[in-house]
Amino acid sequence: MPKNKQISKKQMSKNRFMQITVVIVLVAFVAYFVLSNLLLTKTPVNPELENAVNGKAAYSFTKEGDLSFTNKNGDSIAQIEIEIADDNQQRSTGLMFRNRMAESQGMLFIFDTEEPQSFWMHNTILPLDIIYVNSKSEIVKIVKNAKPFDDTSLPSIKPAQYVVEVNAGYTDKIGIKEGDKIVWRRS
Repeated sequence: MPKNKQISKKQMSKNRFMQITVVIVLVAFVAYFVLSNLLLTKTPVNPELENAVNGKAAYSFTKEGDLSFTNKNGDSIAQIEIEIADDNQQRSTGLMFRNRMAESQGMLFIFDTEEPQSFWMHNTILPLDIIYVNSKSEIVKIVKNAKPFDDTSLPSIKPAQYVVEVNAGYTDKIGIKEGDKIVWRRS
């Protein structure tokens, strides 16, 4: 009889091992199935942002005017071609989803009233210099090298009626500073 007990213990141990192995294999299979479905499910993305990130320009530049930067004496520092954002929808979109912009291009935002303004870089791929300008066309604040996709508020502090966005580093390269002015016209 002792021999039978040993066989049954061995058999029980073997059965137990098989049960544990089957449970582990089943758990691994279910985990693999669930994870693979989660990873393969594509989260809906804004198609304009997806195009811009994948190298396809969601928007192309449309020249709507010219803008000159001048010093306090009125001497010209530089000139750029501009797109103009003068309604709520254009101001809300701004330069979002753009994956490139020439150094000689920028965007002019025009507001109905002069008051402190604040911009952010939500869905903006390009690093930018943001130039706040008061109703007298004087530059009152420059935010340099605003980071792409950053939702941090970038306030003008002082009242501004216009905002000019150019490629990051442009203001340093050209020598534009607070106190300089802008002169612009529509095409």
